[in-house]
Amino acid sequence: MTAMDCTQSDIECFLRELKPSIVYFDFTHWIPSLTRHLGIKCVQHCIISPVTIGYNLAPARHLHGSNLTEAEYMKPPSGFPDSSIMLHVHEARALAATNTWKFGSDVLFNDHLYTSLSQSDALGFRTCKEVEGPYVEYIENQFGKPVLLSGPAIPEPPTSALDQMWVLWLGGFNAGSVIYCSFGSECTLKQDQFQELLLGFELSERVQGRGIVDGGWIQQQLILQQPSIGCFVMHCGSGSLSEALVNQCQLVLLPNVGDQISNARMMSNNLKVGVEVEKGEEDGLFTKESVCKAVRSVMDDDSEVGRDVRAEHTKLRQLLLSNNLETSYIETFCEKLQALVT
Repeated sequence: MTAMDCTQSDIECFLRELKPSIVYFDFTHWIPSLTRHLGIKCVQHCIISPVTIGYNLAPARHLHGSNLTEAEYMKPPSGFPDSSIMLHVHEARALAATNTWKFGSDVLFNDHLYTSLSQSDALGFRTCKEVEGPYVEYIENQFGKPVLLSGPAIPEPPTSALDQMWVLWLGGFNAGSVIYCSFGSECTLKQDQFQELLLGFELSERVQGRGIVDGGWIQQQLILQQPSIGCFVMHCGSGSLSEALVNQCQLVLLPNVGDQISNARMMSNNLKVGVEVEKGEEDGLFTKESVCKAVRSVMDDDSEVGRDVRAEHTKLRQLLLSNNLETSYIETFCEKLQALVT
């Protein structure tokens, strides 16, 4: 049992006193049964992307039981809208391993997730149909409930200025010539993979002794806005993706775990706004050559792949930054919340 599970009676007392119309929750699987007992609606806020929920946890897959094989996970579930999104052997192996995980109260991790998805009154996501429309519709049909979208929720520009050290260093390079690489705050590469990554950058002939490594907290939004940044090598976390898509840098995708993988497939295979680094089918390891190939494909002016990716990225960026897009989604989100209780 987790510490959160121990608060169930306290949460019930609080809800009885507060008498809310809706509870908006994320991971706590007993919230739907509690709110239903109290006559309150509940909406699960999914921090995982719709494409990932649809691929990993749609009823078309989950209801087949907890003994799914690697081969079954390599293919999308029945009715999934995009056959180009599939898992490699090493990714399917990791996903199949989650079938035996237990998380609090002796509940299987996937059952924990599925209970929240299937028993809530509606599902909420931070995304938009312009990016994940087909997967949103698939989830809505699979779970038979409303899906509420808040829109891309693009972060406001920071009020602080970029550190002067970075302003001076980045200002010394031509526009669109610098590779920026960041894998978020949770991903840690093994030493041999870190070396392959750096060697791949060197092999692309875009470093040549001019690189810099920083192990601290980076002002990523401000870095991406610098004219010299031409390429963002990223892990495909949802936060970094939302920042990257509204900037002009080209995207090289190097996912590590979880929804990063399906996010990367969607961005590269479906939306075609980035290029994914190739990895070994069995071991999941990338090489300096595969890193170099991906970087060159988006950075070289004479690359046909690069031209196509730049064109698609430009179209999507303009769409996401269009007037009233965010406002329209927030208004619709609120209207759907209201509809749940009327």
